[in-house]
Amino acid sequence: QVQLVESGGGLVQPGGSLRLSCAASRSIFTIAAMGWYRQAPGKQRELVAVKTTGRINYADSVNGRFTISTDNAKNTMYLQMNSLRPEDTAVYYCHAHTIDGLAGYDYWGQGAQVTVSS
Repeated sequence: QVQLVESGGGLVQPGGSLRLSCAASRSIFTIAAMGWYRQAPGKQRELVAVKTTGRINYADSVNGRFTISTDNAKNTMYLQMNSLRPEDTAVYYCHAHTIDGLAGYDYWGQGAQVTVSS
């Protein structure tokens, strides 16, 4: 199992920056994929960014503004969000996918509210 604990959400003005953190309860070397999703009010949860071994993908809406990274020593993943827009307002969820033999497992953080408003 993996426990994921998020931190770093908050209120920011348009054009501002925030960094989200996601601390995993075990070595992220043992996690096949980690990423960030978000869900705005009345909308479906959507992928923001995902990181696997040697590959990173971003949603078109955040490409060039958001950066996903990991600190292996701290078992922590980050999402640096720059040039924030009101449409980035959502609850952001950390996600981890593990593989055990033929079975895959998905884990979620508790969510972090990000509000972009003047």
